This record gives sequence, structure tokens and C-alpha cells, in this order.
Amino acid sequence: MKAAVLYAKEDLRYEDYQDPQTGTGEVLVKVRATGICGSDVPRVNQGMVHYFPIILGHEFSGEVVEVGEGVSSVKCGDRVAGVPLIPCLRCEDCQKGDYSLCKNYTFIGSRIQGSFAEYVKVPERNVVKFDSNVSFEQGAFFEPSTVALHGLNRVNYKGGRDVAILGGGTIGLFTAQWAKIFGAKRVFVFDIDNDRLALARKFGADVIINTLDKNFKETVKDLTNNRGFAYVYETAGVDVTMKLAFELAGNKAEVCFIGTPTKDLVFTPSLFENMNRKEFILTGSWMSYSAPFPGQEWKLTAHYFSTGELKFDESLIYRKLPLSSIKDGFDMYKMPGFVKGKIMIIND
Repeated sequence: MKAAVLYAKEDLRYEDYQDPQTGTGEVLVKVRATGICGSDVPRVNQGMVHYFPIILGHEFSGEVVEVGEGVSSVKCGDRVAGVPLIPCLRCEDCQKGDYSLCKNYTFIGSRIQGSFAEYVKVPERNVVKFDSNVSFEQGAFFEPSTVALHGLNRVNYKGGRDVAILGGGTIGLFTAQWAKIFGAKRVFVFDIDNDRLALARKFGADVIINTLDKNFKETVKDLTNNRGFAYVYETAGVDVTMKLAFELAGNKAEVCFIGTPTKDLVFTPSLFENMNRKEFILTGSWMSYSAPFPGQEWKLTAHYFSTGELKFDESLIYRKLPLSSIKDGFDMYKMPGFVKGKIMIIND
């Protein structure tokens, strides 16, 4: 098969690679679409991987073309989304159903060979079927959708209240949609990019706020009667939005950090004191799994994508490239702010 193999920092080669061989309980997936995740960028451009050579890629969908002995839940021809985490299923966290916290896990596309290839081999439980009215490109968005839903449920979320989503990227847009699906009174999306905010509106956001507007905080106070938000989800992983979450949270609010910071985060005492004075609860979210594995996050994504209630738009994809041109995609990330959306690798 053809694959994009990383041999060293920035040394990504499109070349022939040995075909995966399925064993008992495994399936072979012909990869039809696979996204470049933000976590893949430092792996290629900075060499931050567990070993060389490696085939990266973990946001993928495709068609089952071979099943190993004992496989019963899928068959050849099924359209499936890939579930990248392979938990040990034996440790205390796994026994509690907290698979995302497993310390003995492996992971498709970072610890074992991934989806930047024509084919990928995975355990049977690591694929989720989806209907024919869901495109393969949409199928490659299962993983970010499930990350959003897992984050939504990390707090005691209940409908009927105002929700703030900080960051209008892919995760933020899906978090906003899940909040609406599960009954939010109003969903506010905050970002600095008007195109992303317009897409948030298209996806059902009730209020969009550009935080470059010097008066946006006053606008929010007026719209919320100065009460702030019952739920605040930070999805960008940057210090500005993480600090803003402390300001926007209302009394007794629940705040979840879904975004992962990449730089030091420093709070002033007065800003941090918001958590004390408002008595809000702050938690984090990691990956996208629950019991029974892989979890309701994945089943619900398949269902709501199929019904159309969880919306997908081609504008989520910044650029489509063939596997042979994948290095061009990673080169685009060397220009700060150039990539606006998902770079999707398509195998015909």
C-alpha cells in the first residue's frame, strides 16, 4: 500500500509500505478520508513522536474491506469511523469506564501505525458504523465531535440555561451544537474570526460575539442581565479565552476547559478570585470515551449526523489533498494563521 511515513522531523515520505495483516478480532479499513489534527502538526514539523518511522493519523473514516476471525459486529462494505484510543481495559480507570484516563493505553496514529495510509488495521471495537447518507469526509469528523460531547458532559449539564462557548474552531462549533441539541436556552459563541462566527450562527448559535469588539463585555452583560453564564466551555486552549472563562462564569456556574494550553497560563489574584467569589466549579476534559467503550459520544455522533441534527458543512474543511500531497498540508501549518479549518486527506 501507499502511506505517508515519518522518518524524522519534517521528513515525511509518500512511499510503498507493507500492507497491514489482520489478526483475530481485527478489521482492515480502506481509508477514504483522514484529517490532519492539530496534535499531528508538532509530530511532523517538530519531530515530537514516540518513535521513527511511524505512520500518523487518527481522525479517519473508510470502508471495511477485511475482517479477522471472530469479528461479528461489522462486515466488509460497512462504512465506519475510526476510534483511535485502545485502552488496556484492565486498569482501575478502565474498570471504572474512564478509558480516557488509562495509563496503559495505545493510540492509533501516535503509538501504533495510523491512517495516513491507504489502509489501517484496528481492533473490532475501534470502529463505529455510520449510515450511507453520511459522507466519508463527515465520518472523519467523528473524533472532534465526540471530544466536544465528552466535554459537554464533564459538567452536570442541563438544558434551559445560557451557555458560553469560547472559541469557534472545530471543537467549539461541535460543542455549541451539542449544547443546542440537549436543550440550551441560548448558546453564545465567542471568537475573533467573523467567518467562524458566521458558521457558528449557521450551525444554530443564538448569539455570536467577536471579542475584538472593545465593548463586547458590556454587550454580554446586557444580554445576560449581568448574571453571566450557567455553563462555560473553553475550547481554544489559549490564555485569553481561559481567563475570559473566569469572567463570564455566573454564580454557581460550571466551567469546563476542553482546549489544551500550549503556553504558561498566569492569573492575577483578582481574576482567579472569581472562582472563589462566584463559587463556580472548574473541571477539565480529556479525549472522548465512556462506558461501554467507546461510549455514547460515538453512538450519538453517528445518530445525529445521520438525522442531520448535528450539522456538517464543507466550510469546516480548509483544503482537500490527496495522500501523495500530505506534506504540503503540514507545510501550510508553518505559516501562522494560514490554515482556517481542517486539512482533509482524501483517498479515492
